Amino acid sequence: MRVAVLQMTSSDDPVANLAMVSDMLQQAADQGAQMALTPEVTNCLSNSRSHQNAVLQPEEGNDFLNGLQDSARRLGLWVLAGSLGIKSNPPEPRFANRSYMISPTGEITARYDKIHMFDVQVTPEETYRESDGFAPGDQAVLARTDLAAVGMTICYDVRFGYLHRTLAKAGAQILTVPAAFSPGTGPAHWQPLLQARAIETGCFVLAPAQTGTHPAQTGKSRRTYGHSMIISPWGEVILDAGTDPGVFIADLDLTQVTEARHKVPALTHDRQFEAPR
Repeated sequence: MRVAVLQMTSSDDPVANLAMVSDMLQQAADQGAQMALTPEVTNCLSNSRSHQNAVLQPEEGNDFLNGLQDSARRLGLWVLAGSLGIKSNPPEPRFANRSYMISPTGEITARYDKIHMFDVQVTPEETYRESDGFAPGDQAVLARTDLAAVGMTICYDVRFGYLHRTLAKAGAQILTVPAAFSPGTGPAHWQPLLQARAIETGCFVLAPAQTGTHPAQTGKSRRTYGHSMIISPWGEVILDAGTDPGVFIADLDLTQVTEARHKVPALTHDRQFEAPR
């Protein structure tokens, strides 16, 4: 199975971002990829809620999503839209941070809304309140493709091992962790967390990431860590994309999932226990 992870520097302009990702998907297909994965908030990376409200669209009639579906159909490619900012249906005023699995015929076969919101203060200067603008999801999602079973997560979800374990027990062979990871936490946490999720579940972990300084028409520009990664079911780093944007290719042997789980069948070793008193 040949996969492509797209490392991007998305701006806050969905039209420009769609042109960029369409070109990158073409590059992925030209290199023989069967599945291509984009980062978190591929369509618009912005700190301005007013700007997001002006440029983001509902799922129905969404120009960016339709463009990804057209590319998938034209290229005969599975496309994991890592996530898009989507206007929610009333009465929910907040956006959805939503990941899509799109088939080679252009159909949406799975949707996942990010469950865990990034509400943190990394430093006095770097504070995030994702839940102010985005509504959390409440449903774990397994996307079944003709290539592999894919457990869908997004960025901050990587810190919650129970979600990934649940997906693996449901049949996931691959876990996706599209991200716009903070440069404040990335150097210490990004790679170890991805490796832990792979080792605990015996899954491949595919983590396409945003990178660099993101152009902003409105509000402050934002920086992200980059280092898109692919981790084997044994916890080995197959790919580290560094910090430059680009299309990065890897070949996955899914028999490694079976082998890792045979060697360490931790998914079958759960025990019930009581919490401390």
